[in-house]
Amino acid sequence: MNPADKIKSLEEAATAVAFLKKGGRKIVHCHGVFDLLHIGHLRHLAAARRFGDVLMVTVTPDRYVNKGPGRPAFTETLRAEALAALECVDMVAVNRWPSAVETLEVLKPDFYVKGSDYREAASDITGGIINERQAVEKGGGRLVFTDDITFSSSNLINRHLSGFSKEVSDYIASFSTRHSIDSVLGYLKNATGLKVLLLGEAIVDEYEYCETMGKSGKEPILAARHLRTERFAGGTLAAANHLASFCDEVHLLTFLGTVNSHEQFIRSKLHPKIKTTFLYLQDEPTIVKRRFVENYPFQKMFEVYIISDKESHEAGSRELCATLEQTLAGYDLVLALDYGHGMLDIRAVDLLTRKAPLLAVNTQINAHNRGFNTISKYSRADYICISENEIRLDFRSRQQDLKAITESVVERLGCSRATITRGQNGCLCYDRKEGFYEVPAFTSHIVDRVGAGDAVFAVTALCVAQGAPMEVVGFTANIVGAHAVGMVANQRPIDPIPLMKHIEAVLK
Repeated sequence: MNPADKIKSLEEAATAVAFLKKGGRKIVHCHGVFDLLHIGHLRHLAAARRFGDVLMVTVTPDRYVNKGPGRPAFTETLRAEALAALECVDMVAVNRWPSAVETLEVLKPDFYVKGSDYREAASDITGGIINERQAVEKGGGRLVFTDDITFSSSNLINRHLSGFSKEVSDYIASFSTRHSIDSVLGYLKNATGLKVLLLGEAIVDEYEYCETMGKSGKEPILAARHLRTERFAGGTLAAANHLASFCDEVHLLTFLGTVNSHEQFIRSKLHPKIKTTFLYLQDEPTIVKRRFVENYPFQKMFEVYIISDKESHEAGSRELCATLEQTLAGYDLVLALDYGHGMLDIRAVDLLTRKAPLLAVNTQINAHNRGFNTISKYSRADYICISENEIRLDFRSRQQDLKAITESVVERLGCSRATITRGQNGCLCYDRKEGFYEVPAFTSHIVDRVGAGDAVFAVTALCVAQGAPMEVVGFTANIVGAHAVGMVANQRPIDPIPLMKHIEAVLK
């Protein structure tokens, strides 16, 4: 049979399977990424074929391969073609969904076959094998396992087809000798029980997509045609969503304006697990940062802030401090995400530094506060996560050694741990007992940097709260950063499953 004739659409495959089952043929189904076909796959498929009369294989589509940037190494078309070339395979189709559950419900195979590494359901971080068992049994089939030699496509790709530079590959190989996959993933899995308070400004990020038309006919300005508007829950709203992906108890404390509050939109975008306390600023707007973007290529042209120009809000500050006095002691971790837009003023900062049990701080520089919102406004922090530019601005030095600057700043804050993000240069991590770790970046593919620092701060603070080694914190920071810069603004929260699958793939 011509291998090309074995490749079917899911609809064609379902029709063929139903016909074959009516004729008494036993259908065997295997599913996976099959990114690099190897001897482990060949033996698994050959063994699976022996369970029945017809072997149907479905492959995960490119858009749902969650092994990090640069994966899959081979497109879904090429992966399907490679499988179809095998004599033991009778049909191949590209799946339409992230998992095999829906496909099993459509195909109703007699046997769904997985490798021995899936025999222990607890070891599957996605939890998918349980749902797949239920789906195949619902259709009258059985989940069975093969027992043979196993290899990892990720391991082979990392060793022989890695998209990383030699420096990064060498670092990962060295890191994996010091920290196991299970130990790294443990800090993400075990964050669920932390009680977390997050406070800082709520921001609505608006992207106005345009198509540049050229110079105006009457004035020396650029004219563009508006195409569409996209809105995102940004600032602490996005960070709260990141936290709620990992923790069961997240409390968000933030300001909204009574003028154009956007409250309905904001509530609709927050994870249902998040407990919210909104404090309302009379006659002030909720912060909106509106960016005008050239649709293709994705290029920001101009930015407008809809924001109060006040350094602080008297009534709001009093209400904030009263709320903090009542609640601070009840949390395992307090995150201050400080954009310098007036919420975290001198009174709130003083209260936080005196009474927060475990205080993590991120201060950001932006067009509205440049030079006026640095980490030194805090007299104490247990963990800081800021960019190289932000710590250099605080120290007033463009060129002095970054390690010396970091040691000086954290000593002044009485801070035991710090992550300094450095963009394409990865991050520098510091622990007062362990010293410094330099962790390289794990991606060069950048869609949008907006929100990346918030994501890194949120997830690494959870690791720090559990006492994770700072090298693990830095490694996690750069994996999170790779996910965050791969999407537009705060399009979606960091998802634990793809994140953990990415870590697993990198460290195999």
